Amino acid sequence: MKPKGVQKSEKTEEVPADFECACNTCPAQEACKAMQEAAQPAPVEEKIDFSNVEIEPLFKDFVDFETFSKSDFRAVKVLACEAVPKSKKLLKFTLDDGTGEKRTILSGIHAFYEPEQLIGKTCVAITNLPPRPMMGLESCGMLLSALHKENGEERLNLLMVDPHIPASAKLY
Repeated sequence: MKPKGVQKSEKTEEVPADFECACNTCPAQEACKAMQEAAQPAPVEEKIDFSNVEIEPLFKDFVDFETFSKSDFRAVKVLACEAVPKSKKLLKFTLDDGTGEKRTILSGIHAFYEPEQLIGKTCVAITNLPPRPMMGLESCGMLLSALHKENGEERLNLLMVDPHIPASAKLY
C-alpha cells in the first residue's frame, strides 16, 4: 500500500514513525507525513463494565414540552476553576458563556474533580436559573452532571462535550 500523494513511479523507503521531514521543500514531505500517520497505532476502545452500576429510577411524571423548553441549556467553556475556601465540596467556575461577560457557577463536585483538571473543558450548563448565594458567592446557573452508584460508591461525571462546540451554543 502506498502513502497518499505518492505517484506510482515514485519509490518510497520505510520511514521511522518518529521521523520528521526537516525541510519545507522536500518532494517526499507529504509521503513522509502520510507514513508517520499510518505508523500510529489505532486507538484501543476502552471496555467499560457497567454490571455493578446502580442508576436512579426514571421519573414517572411527564413534563410538557413548554415547561422543558423554558430551560436554557448552553455549552460553556471553563476559563478558570478553583476550590472555594472553607468548603470541602464547592468548586468555583469562571465560564465563557458566549455573551462577552464571565459567568460564575459554583458546583459541589470537588470530591470528584480537582480544579486544574477542568480548565479548558467545554461543559453543559443551565443558564436561566435565578442567581443563588452559596458560601458568600453568587452562583448563576448549574453545570450538568451524571450521577450513579458503582459497587455502593457514589460516582459523578461532569457532562463535557466536544471542544469544537462554541460557547453559548444552545442545546436541545
